[in-house]
Amino acid sequence: MEIAKIGEFGLIDRLTKDLTTKNESTHYGVGDDCAVLSYPDKEVLVTTDLLMEGVHFDLTYIDLQHLGYKAAMVNISDIFAMNGTPRQMTVSLAISKRFSVEDIEQLFSGIRLACDKWSVDIVGGDTTSSYTGLAISITCIGEAAKDDIVYRSGAHDTDLICVSGDLGAAYMGLQLLEREKAVYYQMLKEHQANVSAASPAEEPFQPDFSGKEYLLQRQLQAEARGDIIQHLREAGIRPTAMMDVSDGLSSELRHICKQSGVGCRIFEKNLPIDYQTAVMAEELNMNVTTCALNGGEDYELVFTVPIGDREKVEAIDDVHLIGYITDQKYGHILVSRDNQEFELKAQGWNFDS
Repeated sequence: MEIAKIGEFGLIDRLTKDLTTKNESTHYGVGDDCAVLSYPDKEVLVTTDLLMEGVHFDLTYIDLQHLGYKAAMVNISDIFAMNGTPRQMTVSLAISKRFSVEDIEQLFSGIRLACDKWSVDIVGGDTTSSYTGLAISITCIGEAAKDDIVYRSGAHDTDLICVSGDLGAAYMGLQLLEREKAVYYQMLKEHQANVSAASPAEEPFQPDFSGKEYLLQRQLQAEARGDIIQHLREAGIRPTAMMDVSDGLSSELRHICKQSGVGCRIFEKNLPIDYQTAVMAEELNMNVTTCALNGGEDYELVFTVPIGDREKVEAIDDVHLIGYITDQKYGHILVSRDNQEFELKAQGWNFDS
């Protein structure tokens, strides 16, 4: 169905007709000029992401439901990175004519799946037309007690540096998808050149992702680590500084160090790297440590804790100690497996990328 057939408000009604609220702080959601929220005893956390087709996602290899899920989850991750609890979300879409009503329903279903996983209410948004493809703007709103909020600026000398999960898999998944896409288009071009008008074209290529499913999952289905936040709370650990790993571990650590006025020292041998990530890096002739440090889109949590919490944090599953905070004068150091020291450089995303 063409979106023009039902119009903007018809599309909004179709996407939001059965939304129900889950949080007491949501007084009124979709249906008026504004949502009405109430946080009488908490601080309010707000984060926004804008995703542009051709810049942040490629619909050649991500379906709309997975795209919606990822777009919502990366915003939810930002709330967790402040040690908060996500509560509400607004969703705004710019849509070109090539998308049908059913396409947008698939996109929105992915957003709703992510929100349902963490009990987040969708309370508003906007839609408009686009001449250049699809754009997604999501704002997530969360809450936290004033004393519970964790900023990037709280790390201290001797604090331990921890990271959840593993690193580099999402980047390797992206490299795999880009490689297979390039091969597909090249083979398709050659196939079409060899097919006569009387001989119908058949699909010339089917990518083989066997043995690399984890890499694809990490790239296409991002997960916010709210489970780690819960485990930290249960253990009585309040991180001194924290970020989610969206632009790469090196970049995030340098942000923490800059805002905290400290240095850091991490150890290559302690970086958590999945087997499939290592195999894929070798296949592509890439340095796996570089991929783990600078790949981005892992959406794991990197955080610092007081050295006195070492035993407690070591007892938490899927959390890894990778180094410690130092005085600022010692810089940002990566210690290699053969004990050489290198300056930790941020090579993640920038505006020129």
